[in-house]
Amino acid sequence: MLQHTNPFHAGELKAQARAGASGVADWAAGFIRPSMPDQHRAFFTQLPFLVLAGADEAGRHWVTLLDGPDRFIQSPDAGTLEIAATPDRQDPLAQSLIGGSDVGLLGIELSTRRRNRLSGTTRPHSNGFAIDVSQNFGNCPQYIHERAWRRVTAQEPLQATRSSALNANQIARIHAADTLFIGTGQRGRDAHPSNGFDASHRGGAPGFVTVTDGTHLRIPDYAGNNFFNTIGNLLENPRIGLVFVDFETGGLLHISGRARVDWDARDSHDPNAMRMIDVTIEAVIDRPAALSLRWSKDDRDLRNLVVTAKIKETAEITSFHLAPADGRPLEPFQAGQHLPVELDIPGQSAPVGRSYSLSAAPGQRTYRLSIKREPQGLASRHMHDTVEVGDLIRARRPSGDFVIPDDTSPLVLVSAGVGLTPMVSMLHAAISAGMPRPVWYVHGTRDGAHHALKSEVAALAAKHLNLKTQVHYTRPRPNDQIGVDYQIEGRMSAEGLVQLNVGAEAHYMLCGPAPFLADLKTGLEAAGIAPERIHYETFGPSH
Repeated sequence: MLQHTNPFHAGELKAQARAGASGVADWAAGFIRPSMPDQHRAFFTQLPFLVLAGADEAGRHWVTLLDGPDRFIQSPDAGTLEIAATPDRQDPLAQSLIGGSDVGLLGIELSTRRRNRLSGTTRPHSNGFAIDVSQNFGNCPQYIHERAWRRVTAQEPLQATRSSALNANQIARIHAADTLFIGTGQRGRDAHPSNGFDASHRGGAPGFVTVTDGTHLRIPDYAGNNFFNTIGNLLENPRIGLVFVDFETGGLLHISGRARVDWDARDSHDPNAMRMIDVTIEAVIDRPAALSLRWSKDDRDLRNLVVTAKIKETAEITSFHLAPADGRPLEPFQAGQHLPVELDIPGQSAPVGRSYSLSAAPGQRTYRLSIKREPQGLASRHMHDTVEVGDLIRARRPSGDFVIPDDTSPLVLVSAGVGLTPMVSMLHAAISAGMPRPVWYVHGTRDGAHHALKSEVAALAAKHLNLKTQVHYTRPRPNDQIGVDYQIEGRMSAEGLVQLNVGAEAHYMLCGPAPFLADLKTGLEAAGIAPERIHYETFGPSH
């Protein structure tokens, strides 16, 4: 069995325990790795900019954005990024990035809402610098506002202004912002890979960050992946860096200061906040037109879809069938992709964005979203409790790269709970392809009452000899029949998947809660399955 080091430092573990998520360390090592998988390397190298967090010579923490020409980021191996660009001299991290230092990096693609994070150390390299990776992991796309980018002709940077407090114009820009990047860091006495910096993203409705006066602001902390990288760092080291981006002009408003975590968010301006981060500002650097990139909210692909059917699949999962309100054909999608939607929810100051996997076969006249109602889920509760047939929902074109690999190798589609939604779509696509490929559909759920889309999958299996199914019930009811409703009692395991004997060339497509994925991914790799044959997508409650 592969052995993984606990990827968290003392502050992160303390934050997890305080938030009731103490078990995260038991499974997270399967996601937080000391190197980059090929998918992450390819993602980083096509980005037009990076978000970087670090400290200046005086020890103040800052966050910045660094842009460059096409392919200015390269990855010669799984442990290295090479950056063919240097920060402007007015950038607060200009000296430390080039001279060699701890760094946190966030790669984010606002147009598709994808993001990956890593931490490491920089060193001089060629016409820029290199980053030696110490930790790397992916992030879910919650709270990211979609924007399309374009380049403008690079010009000599305008003069930056420095101060120790925010002025009225800067306060107004912060109150209008829907996006923020945060940098935090700590360094323990040992050589633990969690030492160093973390760069992260925060998003919300405009005004989600409030400025109480020129030297104080408050940031809501929403439900996330339970790693608590930012909060954990602050418990060890209260220094913090922030940057607000003017997406229309390329300006960067940098803030450095100290932060305190308010664990009781009852007096928060945001009812969805789980905690608040109270920041005392010590330094401000305002860099107008610092970037050669500009972004815009591209609403041209937003379409009204009408709910044509609302079908209760289980006590927790309901399917919504959506047709174009204008009668034009739907945008095509690949099995496994998700549909970004915008919901007008009473009491919310701005539309609430979410992405839900498409669960039906591609090429239909309607989309299908099969959504689990989360008790604390703002969007899912609205969908289940309020949305009815005939209502309109705004949606963008389908997106996502969790799709069936383009070859004829066997497929093992593995899911738990509502993670079946992209798998059922993949199942339809795989069996309808011109060349049949062996397909296993392996699903785990609590019992028959929670087994969604059961009849649909069974009907497909009855018609296609190349499709085999295996269903696990963890707590079957007395009337659930083994061999009829399900095949195995108990949770699925990597060992059980290997015992399907599908061959070394099979692709394992995994979707479910993060602990489930981490356990299977680690177990499959330990059994000798090549990492590039394991593809996964996680999910969690969306608030």
